[in-house]
Amino acid sequence: MADDFVIPAGLETDRFVLEPLGPQHNEADYAAWTSSYEHIRATPGFADGSWPTELTLAQNRDDLVRHQADFLARRGFTYTVLDAQTREVIGCVYLYPARREGFDVSARSWVRRDRAELDIVLWRAVTEWLRASWPWTAPDYASRG
Repeated sequence: MADDFVIPAGLETDRFVLEPLGPQHNEADYAAWTSSYEHIRATPGFADGSWPTELTLAQNRDDLVRHQADFLARRGFTYTVLDAQTREVIGCVYLYPARREGFDVSARSWVRRDRAELDIVLWRAVTEWLRASWPWTAPDYASRG
């Protein structure tokens, strides 16, 4: 990924906040995605079914450490999605190098099953955030709708 731009610290809306994902989110992140396997797999961008997979809490922490290392090394940017009021983990946003030709970043996001109404809201906010705050012009981000 490019190394000559300022990485956005996050995004705040009236319904949710995005902040860089790290091991400090382990238990709440684990609770969020393990409560929503089928919902996440049905979310646009996750249809291949390769994630989520069963992990222990310790394995999840290792995964969060990897995402944090990618962020710090500018290999990819993962943000946890927190409820704006409670700060509870309700989802995740991933920005990694594009895998498909014609795109400059691969963007994916999910929300917990019990917060499904936020999927389109999050998608719209992240789509605008990518346009306004990131250097990419051709994101590969599965549309909602």
